[in-house]
Amino acid sequence: MEEKKTYIAEEDMNDIRLDKAISYCDEDLTRSRAEQLIADGNVAVNDTVITKTSYKVKTGDRIDLTVPKPEETQILPEDIPLDIIYEDSDVILINKPKGMVVHPAPGHYSGTLVNALMYHCKDSLSGINGDLRPGIVHRIDRDTTGVLVICKNDKAHLSLSEQLAVHSIKRVYYCIVTGNVKADGTVDAPIGRNPNDRKKKAVVKNGRRAVTHYHVLEHFGSKYTLLSCELETGRTHQIRVHMAYIGHSLLGDAVYGAAKQPYDTEGQVLHAGVLGFVHPTTGEYVEFKAELPEYFQRLIEKLRSLNT
Repeated sequence: MEEKKTYIAEEDMNDIRLDKAISYCDEDLTRSRAEQLIADGNVAVNDTVITKTSYKVKTGDRIDLTVPKPEETQILPEDIPLDIIYEDSDVILINKPKGMVVHPAPGHYSGTLVNALMYHCKDSLSGINGDLRPGIVHRIDRDTTGVLVICKNDKAHLSLSEQLAVHSIKRVYYCIVTGNVKADGTVDAPIGRNPNDRKKKAVVKNGRRAVTHYHVLEHFGSKYTLLSCELETGRTHQIRVHMAYIGHSLLGDAVYGAAKQPYDTEGQVLHAGVLGFVHPTTGEYVEFKAELPEYFQRLIEKLRSLNT
């Protein structure tokens, strides 16, 4: 069965080629794969099928993709406990635990948040992102914890997608980074694929604009600093890449920091603590919070004790 995906062109995508725009929107699609989809008539912009890769998109354009599946993969509902922060007929807010993959992908077709949501929500999940990502409008890394919004119908999905596109959704993360961050600041540096490692991201000249505002909350001697980071944009691995770029990689991040980490944190110490958006039905601003997980709190206490 084919997979349907919909994206809204953001401001920094204005007047760029359609194939490049698609690879920007979907990290799982290479530029060459995007070119093939366009040539095969599987891409529409504002309900008009486009077959030329040179077509230039404009801010606010709706890009619809039909992605043929190379093989049949059955995603099954699984009775996995969910930490539900809030739920109504439009959205469900989940406090995602560490180690849980958000949606199925090669090597992870079970045990994901989507498997759990399919069991809990039954057929009440938006279908815009296809069978592998029902309801998923944004995601966080496997080892990142915290609040995540899932859409239960296409109307809500489009509303949240548009808010993400114009950067109006409030997203605050908490992290512990290496080194002594002396003052609050902002990192405004474009992020794209690492030219030396396609699986990683990096600050690159021709990347997409990425802005992270960080605030110092607590110092643990000169070795570590507790920060809150508010995203103005939402690129893949943005906080991890930006903090490493300024010389303060996340504690536990063996991908963008040191290969050997001093504490067994099972990945980066990063928590999505606050998520705020305009509700797709009521039109009112709503905000949800997820408390720091136990491992994060224990680590803070340990670092405090080492510096008393």
